[in-house]
Order: sequence, then structure tokens, then C-alpha cells
Amino acid sequence: MTGARQLSHALDGCRILLPVDRRSGEFASALERHGAETTVAPSLTITPHFDDAELLDETHRLIADPPDKVVVTTGVGFRGWMDAAEQDGTQDQLIEALGRAQILVRGPKARGAVQQVGLDIDWVAESETSAEIIEFLLAEGVRGMRVVIQHHGEGDPAMERTLEDAGARVRGLVVYRWGPPPDPELVARTTGMVASGSVDAVLFTSAPGARAWLRTAEKIGTLPAVRQMAGERTMFGAVGPITASPLRARGMEVVVPERFRLGALVRETVQQLAGPETATPTAYGPLHVRTGGALLDGAFHALGRSGSDVLRILAARPGRVMSRSEIAEELSSGIHGGRPEGWGDGPTTERAVEVTVARVRSAVGEPDLIQTVYKRGYRLAMDRDDLAAVRPRGA
Repeated sequence: MTGARQLSHALDGCRILLPVDRRSGEFASALERHGAETTVAPSLTITPHFDDAELLDETHRLIADPPDKVVVTTGVGFRGWMDAAEQDGTQDQLIEALGRAQILVRGPKARGAVQQVGLDIDWVAESETSAEIIEFLLAEGVRGMRVVIQHHGEGDPAMERTLEDAGARVRGLVVYRWGPPPDPELVARTTGMVASGSVDAVLFTSAPGARAWLRTAEKIGTLPAVRQMAGERTMFGAVGPITASPLRARGMEVVVPERFRLGALVRETVQQLAGPETATPTAYGPLHVRTGGALLDGAFHALGRSGSDVLRILAARPGRVMSRSEIAEELSSGIHGGRPEGWGDGPTTERAVEVTVARVRSAVGEPDLIQTVYKRGYRLAMDRDDLAAVRPRGA
């Protein structure tokens, strides 16, 4: 925890993983203000640009031979480029050279960074995608044009090839580079945490970071279980569609906010984990189950892992009576019980289910939240209208 000022308790009991480097402290604080417990484990690091000889050499060539078009893909990258030029003593010359070109930017962050140094912008890709930039350039025509692209950490060879095939002379500038994670063992452990159902949400802010985290999971064998958890038990979130693409390519369900911003992702996470649309209705108010307990009618109740899992199993089947043996089986080997294939702790007994149910009833202070249906099993207590809404016809 960072000691962030508390805004709400909506995420009390939620364990959220942030495999991010840049702005990780700010991100963690924003979530902790709503009660979340965060783990920051960067899957990559950003390599400083000040002593990047390749970047400075390319900057000198650009000043000597100004381009016709400049594509700025990220605000942080453009500011880093300006900082490097300032350290090199060539910032004024660089700005003058860029001012002669048509400037295209990918989204409002890049626009703000360019405007900050006094340059005019000719066009903005509102979708914040490279595909929209390519489409615009090809429609305008680039044959014989000198095009400079300021890339993110991985570069974009496909974009360069497309423009070169259209006749452009393309120069790519990688302003900041992705390096290895500061703690590879921690990254590996976090994939196991997700695979074992110990994390409520995993949030990404860059496509390279998401790709690197998935590669680690694949390398150590946790990826199949991680994929099972995605959407069913663990929320995977991304700041935008580009960041989400490596996850979606693996068939994973990803939550993306309407506005591709860090603050918007925090708000969307609160809605997903504590909002009315994702709650399970009960006779005692809306229920959200998380790793550390349950949020019932706005009040958090701490529970042990088995207690949270039993509630999650019942909440996944609202209105349905589940036998002790069914719950025990799910606790031993089910997704909602946090035990995907290969991650079970061994069989759970029916007696253990009875003990866990008693503990949950005591912890939440509502003995009838989990109802006992004579000779059949347990179900969540629901109002008659809610029960009718979820019960199949003829049940």
C-alpha cells in the first residue's frame, strides 16, 4: 500500500496486479484510494533515452535533412525526444526542422506533447491507432515523401513497410526502449497468483507489457490456467484496444474503458468489481465476491479463501440449489472455486463445505444469506422477484 488518501471502500478485499512500469505508483495509488490491495510487478522496464547515440545521430540527420511528414505516436515518447535533444543542445534546431513538416499525431496525449513545444498539428488520429494513421497517409499519397515516425518502445516495422511499399522514404525513431523486468522471478510468481485464483484483476497499460507478461506465463506453464481465469473469475483490463490486443489474440476477455486513459481504467475497474451491473442480487442487498471477502450491500466482510470461494460458487449460479458434493467438487477442481485444471489442492470434503458455510454466515452477520434447503444443499437467499428472474421456467 502507498498510503493513498481513501476515497471509497468499493475495492476492499480486492487484490489487483499491475504488471506496469511507467506511472505504476500513480496507478496503484488511484486503486488503493478505493481500498484495493495492489501488487506492482513490471513485466518490462523503460530504458532511458538521454545517452542513446542512435537516437541522437538520427536527430542530427533529421535536422540536416528535414522530413515532409512527421508521425508522433506517443506523448511520453515525443517529450523524451525533446528532452534528449535539449541535453544534446539541439532542441531548438529540432523544433525548427519539425515545424517545416506536416505533423500527424496518434491521439490527444501526443497532441498535447507536440503543442507544448509550440508546434502546430495538422491531423489527429482520434482512434489512437496506427491503422488510422496509415489509412490517412495512404489516402493523401506518400510517394517520394520523407516520413519520420516517432515510435513507442518496440517500434512498428509493419507500419514502416506499408509506407515504404507506397513509395515513401521512411525513418523510424525509437525514443524509448523496452528492457527486461527488474525482477523476473516476481513476474513469474504473479502469473502463478493469477492461475491459482488469488488475484481479482490484472491491469495493463501497454501492449509490449501485456505481451511480455503472457510470454512469461507461457514459458513457465501457467498460461492455460490464466486463460481459464480470464473473464470467469479474474478481470483483465487494458487502457486501450492496442494494449488489449495481445490478450485478445490469446482468446481472453478484456475490459477496455471508453476513454483510453489511466483514470478511466481505474473507474471502469471499480464498476466491474463493485458496480450495480456486476452484482449478484440477494435478499440482503447486492453482493460482490472478491479474493479477500465479500461486499454485501456496500459493506465489506473479510473472509478466508475458502469462504470467498463458496460464496463465489453460489453467486455464479443465483437461485440454484447446490449440493454439498457439488460445492466440494467445485472447490477441488472448478474455475469459480479458484482451482482450474492442474491447480487443485486435492479433494474437499462435504464436512469442510459445512464448516465453511457456517463461517461465512458468522462473518457477514446474516445467518440466512446462505440458505439450507433440506436434503438438497445450499443456495443464496434472494428476493422473490430476483429469484423468479433467474429461475428457468418449470424449475
